[in-house]
Amino acid sequence: MQKQHQRSVEQYIRAYNQFDIEGMLALLHPDIVFQNISEGEVSLETKGIAAFRKQAEEAQTFFSEREQTVTSWSFRQDTVIVGIRYRAVLAKDLPNGLRHGDPLQLDGVSEFVFEGDKIIRLTDRS
Repeated sequence: MQKQHQRSVEQYIRAYNQFDIEGMLALLHPDIVFQNISEGEVSLETKGIAAFRKQAEEAQTFFSEREQTVTSWSFRQDTVIVGIRYRAVLAKDLPNGLRHGDPLQLDGVSEFVFEGDKIIRLTDRS
């Protein structure tokens, strides 16, 4: 099961990097819970595949380029934890002062929890 879960995570990240929302959704459980945690605070949470789709469609408008690169792997029962190096280029100005064309780079951790062969929980921490 570990190899299958690793392949699913690799497919998800590849779809994410290619702005392929349908490819991302194909790997998710209908009851997916997504959380983004920044500096210890939950900055975004969605529940269910429809809410995840909406958030993914909105998020892709923020970037002209984006790439997640896996820096480490850890496996625990139905959970895959990956170290992530994230790089992106903004497609528009943001309220926090970042401007169109500005590069972003950060390191974080993504935790994928599986139910069967589908991702039921995804937590991004940075």
